[in-house]
Amino acid sequence: MLAIEEVQLLSLENLPALTVITGEDLGQYAQVKEKLLELLHYEASDLRFSYFDLSESVFEEVLNDLESLPFFEEEKIILVDQFLDVTTQKKNFLKEDELKKLEAYLEHPNETNRVIFFAPGKLDGKRRIVKLLKRDARVIEAASIKEAELASYFSKVVQNVGLQMEPSVFRAFLEKSNMDFSECHKNIQFLLAYKASGFVTLEDIQEALPKTLQDNVFELSQLLLQGKIDKARQLVSDLRLQGQEEVQLVAILLNQFRIMLQVKILSQRQGGESQIVASLSRILGRQVNPYQVRFALRDSRQYSISFFEQAVKELIQCDFEIKSGKMEKEYLFDLLLLRLLSFTS
Repeated sequence: MLAIEEVQLLSLENLPALTVITGEDLGQYAQVKEKLLELLHYEASDLRFSYFDLSESVFEEVLNDLESLPFFEEEKIILVDQFLDVTTQKKNFLKEDELKKLEAYLEHPNETNRVIFFAPGKLDGKRRIVKLLKRDARVIEAASIKEAELASYFSKVVQNVGLQMEPSVFRAFLEKSNMDFSECHKNIQFLLAYKASGFVTLEDIQEALPKTLQDNVFELSQLLLQGKIDKARQLVSDLRLQGQEEVQLVAILLNQFRIMLQVKILSQRQGGESQIVASLSRILGRQVNPYQVRFALRDSRQYSISFFEQAVKELIQCDFEIKSGKMEKEYLFDLLLLRLLSFTS
């Protein structure tokens, strides 16, 4: 069960004594957090609730509220936000003695309280306080979602909001959303604003969903690989008019060509897409989007490893020269485009 589906089972009536909302997928985490607050009908002025942001709050005030009895209601709901101390993030807001006091509270929590900890990131399982929370709390983790799970969840969402999509259109919607939970959620809202109900076509997807910078630079890389210099220059001109900086365009292009190089190398050592995703995720130390790998495999098929090696070198050199201020960045970027195009001809 996805975190967003799990949190939808909660309400004021069945809220556990201890709840932890956590997860590395920060886009999904934000949606889960928002949905829980909505289900609880949270309002800052409601005296049933106490809200503390550990990045700003004094810990003694938090502890006092945890240990005190409710004054206006039979139960009190305490929201503790930015609890980074239980995650693997390096940022901490509590001192060791304060964490010890919180551990002592968790050993014997106030039975009249319902406490919710919001901890964006990955829980640090080595910490004693995390072991206590995992033992006693309802932990809802916004973990990375598999493609099949993402598709299954948003196919239901699409139906629930009154939209209909053919399988090919739904696939285009997912790909346009970069197989990302947060992007899918946002793009559903764009579609609803464009078409309140009924069948969604491929044209609707193209018209309703805004092009991101990533989309535009991806298109630029396609034009370069296809040797379409005039269209590439026109797209770069449009991006400049939108205020996009050359150094940012180089960074995204470098990432795309580097992924294609890595995928090209791995595809010669191991066959399947899933194996390449697993290997690349292990090498990079993060979960790689299968969508990226699929398109990198497609786009790299007709080019050699040496082609991508040279392209990556040119991009790195251009990045260095722009940041060094040796020449005008516009000239350096235009020169880069010509060099990359020369490799494809």
